[in-house]
Amino acid sequence: MKNFKFLAALLLSGVVLVSGCGHKEAITDKPVLVKTQQAGIGSSEQSGNYSGIVKGRYETNMAFQVGGQIISRNVQAGSRVRAGDVLMVIDARDVLQQSNQGDAQVASARAQLELAEKNLERYTQLFEENAVSRATLDQYQTNYDAAFAAYRSAYAQQKQGHNALGYTNLVAGANGVVSAISAEEGQVVAAGQTVLTLVQNGEMEVEIAVPENKVSELSLGMPVSVNFWALKGRADGTIREISPMADSTTRTYKVRVSLPEPPAGMQLGMTASVDIKGDGNEAGGAVLPLSAIFQDGDTPQVWVVGDDNTLTAKAVAVENLGDDKVQVTGLNVGDLVVTAGVHKLHEGQTVRTEAD
Repeated sequence: MKNFKFLAALLLSGVVLVSGCGHKEAITDKPVLVKTQQAGIGSSEQSGNYSGIVKGRYETNMAFQVGGQIISRNVQAGSRVRAGDVLMVIDARDVLQQSNQGDAQVASARAQLELAEKNLERYTQLFEENAVSRATLDQYQTNYDAAFAAYRSAYAQQKQGHNALGYTNLVAGANGVVSAISAEEGQVVAAGQTVLTLVQNGEMEVEIAVPENKVSELSLGMPVSVNFWALKGRADGTIREISPMADSTTRTYKVRVSLPEPPAGMQLGMTASVDIKGDGNEAGGAVLPLSAIFQDGDTPQVWVVGDDNTLTAKAVAVENLGDDKVQVTGLNVGDLVVTAGVHKLHEGQTVRTEAD
């Protein structure tokens, strides 16, 4: 009886051992799990999403050409104006006094010129009669030339004063909308100080701010996609202008996006989302980790996971090499590339991905 129990226990332990070995063999045959990255999706250098604001293409910062106190403001932010409308008026009393002063200076210079002219005529006649020397005549000729120059200078200042009288009215130079006002009635402003911003009627575009480490990836004419928070649908646009200098505060570059066919209802000041991505079917600027590249002779290659989860080696061309990333061409948008453990894999091997 004891021998029977011993044999039963021995058989039972053998069954457990055999079943354990079979389980270990099943784990070994399971496809290898690999880390992957999809080319052209989340890896392209020429991609990004930026928030923007709708602005007019032509925005004019308007200012008075003379200084003074504002005595009238005829517009508000958002007011629509036409060319020739008077937007603001400054006190013209000081400018008028300067104009009167210019008139007086002209009158004085004219009197001096007339005296110098009569003296020159008189001494010219005396010189012809040999009553005075040539040196005396030259002196009165010089006096006349100086008086004539002084008259011309006073006349120019008089015209400048008269022109300044017209500068006391700030006049719209084109049809548009007042987008901002930076001066109020009663405020004293200097010549050239911005008092309001006028957005001319016509083309509107979207302005975005791009970080300094991304601006080199943009180029004029690059296609973009623009979505508006307040409007349905999207609009196609192109990059029209890239600022050559970064903002001193935000250290970002202003980029203007033109919209050939803007959506209906687009208004100044609306918020927009601008998507910038490389176009075409080839992910020419695909950026991969360095660990995704392996060499087959002199040709750099990557492992691409097929639809049946088998590996295929694909040759790529290295365009730019960084510290831990590499920019390559030769991949199609959507290619699933293995990014780790590439030297332990082989052609046709079946693998598992994170999605599996």
